[in-house]
Formats: sequence, C-alpha cells, structure tokens
Amino acid sequence: MNDSTEHPLRDALHAQVRESGGDAAGARLAGLADGALRMARRRQRLVRAGAGVAVAAAVATAWVAVPDGTTPRGHVVQPAAGDSNGKAALMSLLPVTSSTERACAPGSGGYTVPARATHPELCVRTDRAKGMTGVRVASAKAVKSSIDGAWQVEVTLNAADRARFAALTGSIAPAPAPRNEFAIVIDGKLWGNPYVNRSITGGRLEIVGSFVGDLTSAAVHDLAHRLDPGT
Repeated sequence: MNDSTEHPLRDALHAQVRESGGDAAGARLAGLADGALRMARRRQRLVRAGAGVAVAAAVATAWVAVPDGTTPRGHVVQPAAGDSNGKAALMSLLPVTSSTERACAPGSGGYTVPARATHPELCVRTDRAKGMTGVRVASAKAVKSSIDGAWQVEVTLNAADRARFAALTGSIAPAPAPRNEFAIVIDGKLWGNPYVNRSITGGRLEIVGSFVGDLTSAAVHDLAHRLDPGT
C-alpha cells in the first residue's frame, strides 16, 4: 500500500455515500475505510522505520466492524497511585494466548477491554509463566510520535531484560494472531497488546495504548513518571 489517498475500497464506499445522499450507514462505512487506511499506513511507516521498537499500535482486525466516523479508541487505564516507598512501577510483558469477545470471568487472570463503538468487549488472556514479570525499566519518557503526533511513553530496558525481551518477541513472532501479541501490564492494568513479526533486539518499546490516540498528554506524563527509576 502506498501513501496516496486513492484506494478502491475507500473510493467505492465514498461513492456509495454520495449516491445515497450521505445517509448515516454509508457515512459510517466510509469512516471505517478512512480509519483502517490511516492505521494501515501508520503500520507501514513503522515497519519502514526499522527493527528495535515495539509499538502498541492499532491493528485493524475482524472485530472492528461498527464505525462511528472517528478514530478507533481502546481502553484507557489511568495509572495507579505511587507506592508508599516511592519506588518506580514494575512492568510485565506477557505473551497473549487468546482474545475473545466477552468480559473475563472474575478471578480468571484475564484483562477485560470494555466495549467501544468500534469493537465489542474483549477478554485478553496471557501466559505469565512464559512472560517477563517484575520488570524495572532503565528509563521512561513521555514523547510525541513524529509519525502521527500521538502521545506515547518511550521505554528503554536494561541489558539483561533486553536479551529476555528479544527472546520473548522472537518466540511469539511466528505464531498466528493473537498469539503473536504481548500484553503490556502495569499496576495490574492492561496498557496495550502490540503484535510483533520479528525478534526485537533494541531493548526499546513504545506504549501508545490499545489504539492510536488512546493516551492523553497527562496520562502519558503520569505513566512515564511512574515507570522511570530516576524520578
């Protein structure tokens, strides 16, 4: 896919809207086409940017079926309050084992993503035994993406965790979706579940939420402050 605004599906849907006089259903379909194209182009630019960074970006999947004409948004979880010892928050990076269209049962260990206009309620389950838990990052900072201007937290791992992260992402990359995803869990909350297609050896990842534009400036700065050991 190139970065042109021309695309057969998009053009056909917009033509349908014009012919129908701009009815609501046609406009919603056109909005979905526009949103899917924006996400696909962002993914393409991120791939061209090279290896070494995992991004919790929006992925257009089969369950994104009811557009509302706006950019899809995922579950936004506010960070928990700092602990009494003032220690930096710990992060877990856990391989995803399943993602089903229902809320997780209480006590099941899964993470529920509430329903939105663009997707149903989801239960994301993970394998803690094969993941990385209790990760204290080397650094974390709030930044704005140079690609789309979305706020995100840029995390750098230490040398030991960098090797573990490379092994984790390398082991899940060949698996079919959603088992090629890993969950980013902080303070017991799901902050995103990006997919990978190769081992990530650079020791860096970016937290942008479940969908593009999920996180506000305040949420990103708060989370970076919670994670960074130097603050």
